[in-house]
Amino acid sequence: MESPRDLSVEDAITQYSPLEGSMEKTADLLLLVRPDYTIYDELRKTTDFQVFADMRLAGVGMVGVVHANRPVDAIQRLIGRVDLGMIPQVVDTVIFIDKGEVASVQDIKFTVKVPHGMTESDLARPVIAVTDFESGRAEFEIYTYGEQVVVMPTAGTRETVPSAWGLAAERIRDEFRRKVHGPVKVELSGDDRATLWVNDIDIPEVIGKGGRNIETMEKRLGIHIDVRPLDSAQVSKGGESGKTMVPEISMKKKHIILKSCGMAGTDVELIVEGELIFTATVGRKGDIRIVKDSDIGDKLQKALHDKLKISIRTLT
Repeated sequence: MESPRDLSVEDAITQYSPLEGSMEKTADLLLLVRPDYTIYDELRKTTDFQVFADMRLAGVGMVGVVHANRPVDAIQRLIGRVDLGMIPQVVDTVIFIDKGEVASVQDIKFTVKVPHGMTESDLARPVIAVTDFESGRAEFEIYTYGEQVVVMPTAGTRETVPSAWGLAAERIRDEFRRKVHGPVKVELSGDDRATLWVNDIDIPEVIGKGGRNIETMEKRLGIHIDVRPLDSAQVSKGGESGKTMVPEISMKKKHIILKSCGMAGTDVELIVEGELIFTATVGRKGDIRIVKDSDIGDKLQKALHDKLKISIRTLT
């Protein structure tokens, strides 16, 4: 099966191109022919992967041609196009051809285990293990972590293997940064426990009514989260130094916008006449948005009315 049909093959081999412009119709015909083996050259679009999977699950021996830099990259092209748990049933072997020679052969197997880098037994989950055919050594593990599909290398030195804890902390931090205005600090104390520090004003939003928000997040991430208030001493680690600048302030219909050039993504303190008002994380566009109808918004509007000195200081 190829599009366009341009390979030079023996007469004993039948070549098919898309029938009426559709490889799905070609596959329907081949399911009636029931060939022993079919070579699909090549898999590029989502429909190609879906047709390949349908024919493979129907019992036809399939060989698919995919272009990729590494064997695992070819497997990753299946993610999102084929259900994750079905990948080992669709593809069980990957042969990587480099410069006309077989560079490596990998087996794909499905198992339930604790992913590499984790230790707690209650973190066991379905895992796709990618192993070297000759040595049997595990090279990659593919599994879900929350809503994210993780492709984790397991071979090599500790320095070359990304930390599962670092991935978890980054995942938790990203999830909560969407919900709060101030800085978010995360520390993992185990594979299934984490401590989350946020400003006092953000704690109700994080926990939710009756603990609904935090429980939903714990189930999604598969980890227990302890929420604690983040005071300025914890954020700045006791330091008073940091880059200070006077922000450009503009009033919108519902928000007060503080513009700070060159500070995107930075945790900062808002200072009014030497007094710490609150801490926040500067947005991607270099601005901080404060709701007018809030305690902080009221304080800031009063400071503007009284013409007090307003500045932003980066945290150290």
